[in-house]
Amino acid sequence: MIEPTELQTLFRDLEADRVERKPSLSQREEIRKNICAFSNDLPDHRRPGVIFIGVEDNGQCSNLPITDEMLRTLSDMRSDGNTLPPPVMTVQKHRIDDCELAVVTVAPSDSPPTRYKGVAWVRIGPQLRRASAEEERRLAEKRRAADLPFDSRPVPGATLHDLNLDNFRHEYLANAIAPEVLEENQRSIEQQLASLRFAGQDHTPVNGALLAFASDPQRWLPGAYIQFLRIDGEDLTDPVRDQKEISGPLRDQLSRLDELLEINISTSADLLSGPTEIKQPDYPIAALQQLARNAVMHRSYEGTNAPVRIYWFNDRIEISNPGGLYGQVNQDNFGQGATDYRNPLIAETMKVLGYVQRFGFGIPIARKQLEKNGNPPPEFQFRPESVLVTLRRTP
Repeated sequence: MIEPTELQTLFRDLEADRVERKPSLSQREEIRKNICAFSNDLPDHRRPGVIFIGVEDNGQCSNLPITDEMLRTLSDMRSDGNTLPPPVMTVQKHRIDDCELAVVTVAPSDSPPTRYKGVAWVRIGPQLRRASAEEERRLAEKRRAADLPFDSRPVPGATLHDLNLDNFRHEYLANAIAPEVLEENQRSIEQQLASLRFAGQDHTPVNGALLAFASDPQRWLPGAYIQFLRIDGEDLTDPVRDQKEISGPLRDQLSRLDELLEINISTSADLLSGPTEIKQPDYPIAALQQLARNAVMHRSYEGTNAPVRIYWFNDRIEISNPGGLYGQVNQDNFGQGATDYRNPLIAETMKVLGYVQRFGFGIPIARKQLEKNGNPPPEFQFRPESVLVTLRRTP
C-alpha cells in the first residue's frame, strides 16, 4: 500500500498533512475518526494516510511496546461495523529511526463519504473535524461510477417513486446518521439518499436502494429472493413438506427468514441428566441466522437470476448462494476474520438495520454456536459460481 522509503519520509516530516501521530492507544476514538477522515481524503491527495502510534506530536518516540494484542485491536477497527463502508487499511509493526511503532495505513475510499458512527470526518491540514454539508456533497461527487460495485450502480429507468421513502426515513436514516447531524443539515430526501450512496447525483436509485427500499425489488433484481424447501427425507426427490419464496425488500426478507428458521427448529427435552429438564434444539438459531444472512450479504446479484437456497432435510440443512468467494477471501483464510465485500452497500445496509453486529465474525460465531449445541462443524464447498454450507443436526 505504501513503500518503506515513503513511510520513513512521512514519519520524519512533522508538517505532513497525511500523517497523524499518537503516543499510545489511549485516544482510540481519535484514531477511529482519523481512519474515517483519511478514507474520505477530502484534500484529494489520492495517496494513503498514515497513523503512527508510539510517537509524540513533536516526533519524539514514546517507547511504547507494540504487542500483538495492540495490532489486533487496531485491525478490528476496520471490521467492527462502526465505520461504514469498511475502510481499506493495513496495520503493521515497524521500526523507524530506532522507534518501534504500530502503523495504520488508510487508503482513500472509492465510494465516499465514509462515516464513523454516522458522522463523516475529514482532515484539512492537521485539523480533524466533522464534514459540512457542502464537503459531504464534494465527497459524494468523487465517486467513480464505472468502478462502483454492482449494488452501488444507478439503475436506468428507476426513479425515487420506486422506493418506499417512509421506510427509508423511519427504518434506516435514523439509525445510519447521528441525530445531531440530521438536525443540523435539514437536507432534502434526494440529498439524503445521495449522501448514503442510495442514489446518484441525478437522483437515480442504485441497485442496493431498490433491494432495500423498493416495494417490489424483484422487478429490478429477479433473483433477489430466498427459496426455502423443507424436505421430508434426505434426498431432493423425497416429498416436500413446505415451500416458501421469501421476497420483498431486504428487511422483510430477513425478518421473515428469522421466523421461518425458528418455526422449523425441533427441540428435544432431556430428563435423564437430573431433575431439571434440559431442552436442546437440533440446530442453534444463532448459527442458522449467521450463515443465512452471510449468504444474502455475499451472494452475487449480477449476471444471475438464481436465489439464495435453503434446503432443510431430515438430517441436514444446505444453504447455498450464487457467487464464489470474493476479493481477498480464499479457502485458506475463509471464516478466520478475512473480509471483502462484493456488495459493500448491502453489507452496510444490513449492519444499519441490525442484522450484522460485526463484520467478519459471522462464520466464527456460527461455528462456536454449533459446537456449543453439540452439532458437527459446518461443511463448506467452494465453487467459482457458488458457495454451499451444510449443517448436520445434533446426533
